[in-house]
Amino acid sequence: MTNRLDPRRLETFRVVATTGQVSAASRLLHLSQPAVTAQVRQLERECGQPLLVRTARGVRLNEAGQRLLAYALRHHQLLEEAALAVAGEDVLKGELVLAASTTLASYVVPDLLASFLRVHRGLRVRLEVGNSEQVLGWVGEGRAPLGLVEGHARAAGLRLEHYLDDELLPVVATHAPGEILQVRTLDMLQTVPLLWREPGSGTRAVLERALKRAGVRRGPQAGDLQLGGTETIKGAVAAGLGVGFLSRWSIQAELSSGRFRVLPLPDLRVRRTFSWVLPVDAPAGIAGHFLRHAREAPPSLAHP
Repeated sequence: MTNRLDPRRLETFRVVATTGQVSAASRLLHLSQPAVTAQVRQLERECGQPLLVRTARGVRLNEAGQRLLAYALRHHQLLEEAALAVAGEDVLKGELVLAASTTLASYVVPDLLASFLRVHRGLRVRLEVGNSEQVLGWVGEGRAPLGLVEGHARAAGLRLEHYLDDELLPVVATHAPGEILQVRTLDMLQTVPLLWREPGSGTRAVLERALKRAGVRRGPQAGDLQLGGTETIKGAVAAGLGVGFLSRWSIQAELSSGRFRVLPLPDLRVRRTFSWVLPVDAPAGIAGHFLRHAREAPPSLAHP
């Protein structure tokens, strides 16, 4: 290994490692794919060993690459801090990278971005959207410097910080079949179709725990639907296909218009929190500025 690594190649390696694809890195860096590949290979020669494992789906880090990525991220963060120190805190330039689970990405993050970008114009934004497990993984891998998830209490190697309160409400369409509209007790939930999120979803994990605490022995069963996203479940509710447990943040318009009705189940309260996913060291640079803004000006929820 040489005594000095080329910082430009180190930055190219960081982008390839965090995106997992040479093609994506080439777009972000405004370089050709052969140029990106050449820079990474030159860096590997400087290090004296391979850093990436090439696969049919892209690239992944080997053990040496994982060690180097930690330094590449620190190098990138230090350069961001230096640029901010020279330009002044009111002038942010570059890219804001966030990760968020689907409900938050749809109903919380847009308002935060709107208020942040009104002050800091000209920033690029990249929002990675997945379920809670994916967001935790992306922040843990350094693909995103911070994230927002629902329903998780802990994650190895990461800090979770409470941000907003939420509640999953049992909702049905006002024109749903009679047996669904007539649900009034927990026992009656056993007899109607439920609309579930996919395994790995924070929403599903919170709902399963709440049902268990309430004494409802109910998991997915015949007649239920498993659907991959809040909007898909809202569509299924609107079609009268069953009972959906949806975030209060996601159904403001439907409750206000009367399209959805909340089932009266006083013995079941499905409360949860929205939390920031943070690395052990506090995010710096643009991500740090965004986090401070979000803490100081959280979005509000209008209760219908």
